[in-house]
Amino acid sequence: MSSRDLLIRGKGLTKVFGYGSQKTTAVDAVDFDFHKGEIISIVGESGSGKTTLAKMIMGLLKESSGSIEYKGQPRRLKSHADRKRYWKDIQAIFQDPFSSFNLFYRVEKLLLDCIKLQGQKLSKEERYEKMREACSFVNLKFEELHNKYPFELSGGQMQRLMIARIFMLHPKVLIADEPTSMVDACSRSTILDMLLKLRDENEMTIIFITHDVGLAYYVSDTIYIMEKGKIVESGPAEDMILNPQHPYTRQLINDVPKIRSAWDLGS
Repeated sequence: MSSRDLLIRGKGLTKVFGYGSQKTTAVDAVDFDFHKGEIISIVGESGSGKTTLAKMIMGLLKESSGSIEYKGQPRRLKSHADRKRYWKDIQAIFQDPFSSFNLFYRVEKLLLDCIKLQGQKLSKEERYEKMREACSFVNLKFEELHNKYPFELSGGQMQRLMIARIFMLHPKVLIADEPTSMVDACSRSTILDMLLKLRDENEMTIIFITHDVGLAYYVSDTIYIMEKGKIVESGPAEDMILNPQHPYTRQLINDVPKIRSAWDLGS
């Protein structure tokens, strides 16, 4: 990809928690380049630092050192207006959908807030049409859900509702942190298909945060492998799986039988 497509760049990104003897470096001098329309997977086991990195990219955690550039400029998150502008472009889907919604707001209110975030002046009928369209995109019926609270929905319905929000917001970047870990295999495939369709329609950059190297191989253009807070290897997905250089990458591949078979065939 050309430098013109570069959307987010991380330089020496570090996050330290605690002080003195209690100090823990969760993310350690990480560099990355994410491009427009690219699908990236950040892969690592639990505790590798991948979710902390995702929260830093999202702007939910402040970096201890290093920097993030967005669209070629240093990222600004100092004021409420700065953060609102950034979050209009960058959205996230988290592992637990129930933690992402206010449980005391009905579905209709949660979707209306997406329209407000975009600052659109729409008639009541236009607002309802947008909400119906978003629900239809994720195979939900707005009329059946609009008056319900999040705790009245299943985990699969909540994940679909999160994708409906993304459909309405049209962000430039989506951070998907283990988005399919709480649903069954059939729902997992459907949710991935929906996310990939959004990427194709909107040229959206998707950053998957996952422990599943198999998922990363099948959906990604680029894979970053994280171990103990560091990026130990990165590159095009096929190169990473068929010709891994780092022992930790090889270990992750060995834990997935189908991926290991592909590796054996490629080596």
